[in-house]
Amino acid sequence: MKNHDKNISLAKAFLLCKSEQDVENFLLDLCTPSEIKDLKERWLVCQTLYYEELSYRQIHQKLGVSLTTIGRVARFLKDEKNFGYENILNKLGEN
Repeated sequence: MKNHDKNISLAKAFLLCKSEQDVENFLLDLCTPSEIKDLKERWLVCQTLYYEELSYRQIHQKLGVSLTTIGRVARFLKDEKNFGYENILNKLGEN
């Protein structure tokens, strides 16, 4: 029988994934299709903002993502002190 008293944080659960497929399967179980779509959109917007010099309107036209989503991602990429997006983008650049 599994130990149900163990609470593992979401972040730690992601760290336990050994492959992209593990992460994908975990996300499919964890999130609704709409939530996964939103996460994928935000990540694509993040990469576009970081690597391309496009206006919000150009990104909206290119990706079909709302201006609100673009603005939210831009705020977290540029102004917030979490550095979550930037940290991962930098790690991707190191590979």
